[in-house]
Amino acid sequence: MDRDDVCVLLPTLDEAETVGSVVDGFRDEGFENVLVIDGRSTDGTREIAREHGARVVEQSGVGKGQAVREGLSRVDTPVVLMADADGTYRPADAEAMLEPILAGRADHVIGDRFADMEPGAMTRLNRAGNRIINRAFSVIHGRDLEDILSGYRAFTVESVERFSLRSDGFGIETELSVECVKHGATTEVVPITYRARPDESETNLHPVRDGANIFLTLYKLAKTNNPLFYFGSVGVVSGLIGLFVAAYVGYDFLVNDIAHEALAVVAAAGIILGVQLVMFGVLSDIIVTVNREQTRRLEELAEQLSGSGRQSPPPATGEPVVTEETARDEATDVADGETARSDPAEVGPDGED
Repeated sequence: MDRDDVCVLLPTLDEAETVGSVVDGFRDEGFENVLVIDGRSTDGTREIAREHGARVVEQSGVGKGQAVREGLSRVDTPVVLMADADGTYRPADAEAMLEPILAGRADHVIGDRFADMEPGAMTRLNRAGNRIINRAFSVIHGRDLEDILSGYRAFTVESVERFSLRSDGFGIETELSVECVKHGATTEVVPITYRARPDESETNLHPVRDGANIFLTLYKLAKTNNPLFYFGSVGVVSGLIGLFVAAYVGYDFLVNDIAHEALAVVAAAGIILGVQLVMFGVLSDIIVTVNREQTRRLEELAEQLSGSGRQSPPPATGEPVVTEETARDEATDVADGETARSDPAEVGPDGED
């Protein structure tokens, strides 16, 4: 596999100041197939990208997630190298990103921005938010992928075809990470350099709003990947609230002889709801685990059948090789012999012709 088998995918929105140098950087590294999915920029991003040799497609929807999905539908290579066009990722790191895939060790590679982050590349608020989100991901989904929000990724198209990608905004990186865990895609994290944005370039990220959406995406995706957390976390909160209210009602009744009938009902409802949600989470987790195991076995069986269909085992040494043509000729000879022995019109009563 060489660089012609790799498509560089760049989602863009008003990146006129940097897109030209980013496209040139990847082309200088030997990647001629550069695909830009532009979200209707108004600053000439599309024109600049075309001038620098990129294939440009105007995005039909809105949001980075939709741009990535649309880009994947137009990729014509087995491997994709995805990056942002804001100049924060180095094209020189592309070789390190692709090496695990080309060596057959991984299906999905994530570039770790925290391994070598230049001063000023990320604000303190964004850095703290990233750390919290990474920690939440490892707790909820059971894998520590170092930097799940990194936009620098490499992956095989075959592995991503199994993913269910629905996010439209900046949650697409989170969704890709969760799908890797959910489908058991072999994932490797490699260190990269994360640079500061050029002064002329403006970010499209809104830390508070987009951070909240990413947290919500993490929780929503737990429904099919970790349902015990999805239902159990709400159940635990409901149960604790019920216990707290029940403790207050019991204390006031025993010490002050004051009855709170309505609060007692609320406490009982909270405890019952909490227990039911935890039980539902346990049952859902069992179902998901069994379904995941069955899916894995079916995929293994499909690969075995596909492999046996593509290539038959070679004949043993000394045995004649039977091809389709020789088999057809032998079948014809046998049929002719049977016809000659059984056709009475060709044999006389005394056995003479």
